[in-house]
Amino acid sequence: MGQVRVKVNFFDTDAMAVVHHANYFRWFEIGRVEFLREAGITLNELIADHIVFPITDVSCKYRASARFDDVVIIETIAKVLTPVKLVFDYKVIREVDGELLAEGHSQGVFTSMETGKLIKLPKEYFDKLKAIQQ
Repeated sequence: MGQVRVKVNFFDTDAMAVVHHANYFRWFEIGRVEFLREAGITLNELIADHIVFPITDVSCKYRASARFDDVVIIETIAKVLTPVKLVFDYKVIREVDGELLAEGHSQGVFTSMETGKLIKLPKEYFDKLKAIQQ
């Protein structure tokens, strides 16, 4: 499981002074990138190897509102890992009181930048992800 802390900025909020719902999807992206880093993989490395990771499914269940100046913890868990796809679950938790704010899910597939077709993730990357998957 990966964790990353994010402070809610004023521009993240809407007219009701709560975090706009779209920002949770941005936070999921932050969680995915940090998860890969923890596995020893950077997006720049994947791109240099002509591999992209488009999201084919994403969802979010909102539980409570985050507000300006809150610090949230994004927990990212790799639920399914195959040579062609990676499925994550997320929890967004307010740091100060541990309240669960949102739960999410995404699926991405490993794809060739050159052809746009699904590929099998090279073993060097797959092994790094497998080593930290729970």
